[in-house]
Amino acid sequence: MADKQIMPGLNRVALSDRLEVSRIIQGQMRLLEWGFSNQELFQFIEECIALGVTTFDHADIYGDYECERKFGEPLKLDSSLRENIEIVTKCGIRLLSDKFPDRTIKYYDYNSNYIISSAEASLRNLNTDRIDLFLLHRPSPLLEPEEVAKAFGKLHKEGKVLSFGVSNFLPHQFEALQKHLDEKLVTNQVEISPYNLEHFDNGNMDFFLKENISPMAWSPLAGGSVFNPQTEKDRRLELALKEVAGQLGAEHIDSVIYAWLFKHPANILPIVGSGKIERIRTAVEALKLTMSDEQWFKICVASTGKSVA
Repeated sequence: MADKQIMPGLNRVALSDRLEVSRIIQGQMRLLEWGFSNQELFQFIEECIALGVTTFDHADIYGDYECERKFGEPLKLDSSLRENIEIVTKCGIRLLSDKFPDRTIKYYDYNSNYIISSAEASLRNLNTDRIDLFLLHRPSPLLEPEEVAKAFGKLHKEGKVLSFGVSNFLPHQFEALQKHLDEKLVTNQVEISPYNLEHFDNGNMDFFLKENISPMAWSPLAGGSVFNPQTEKDRRLELALKEVAGQLGAEHIDSVIYAWLFKHPANILPIVGSGKIERIRTAVEALKLTMSDEQWFKICVASTGKSVA
């Protein structure tokens, strides 16, 4: 694969001294729904790289345990493709699936052996020798930090995982786990959007700033709620986003949503979960927008329905 010319001006973010990711992350949860052939997926990945979007987010359970395998197929077509991307994946959820007929419920498992076996399965499915960033998918009331530490230590020592993080953790859960780890947790993947302000209220956003953590934002467009407004909140947000779009000269309101995320000092890394390259290009173009504080709060107030105190 020829080296790609990265779109100039696209930010990259260092999560640690050994891991740098693209400011925009490409999410793979719906990969199977996009209907790509292996060659089409190869081309799609190349197009993302050309835009500067080099980090791809997975989880072992996506697509009923099939998305990682699908993504791994293009990596067989050209081994140099792997050297141009960063792979993120997650573990910890045992999903109800025909592939595991002995399971009777969906549950969480952070036994060290299970974490290790999950990482090794992801390595095989993705056709790679290392995972750049490995996350615990959700907190569990039965999580034993010592078990996680044992698994993380082994995976890192063997070079199978370069960096570690979590997903959907609250600050106290993050700190409780970090206390037992030799490796620094480098991110927390949580839901952040103008529609969902949960992590502004539960202390996570302040925690990210305090610890200099760049969070990854899943569902940054809130599942498209503002594109098909059904509730009063949807309609308030749609009006505010359109108003700010006009002021910024933005063609699409999703550009405004991404600009709203980029404005926050925590250095939020939105995950774009679309298989359409034009949607990813729209997110990249949003990096050029400069939003004022007043515009940011206009969108925030539209979401909450009440003025700031």
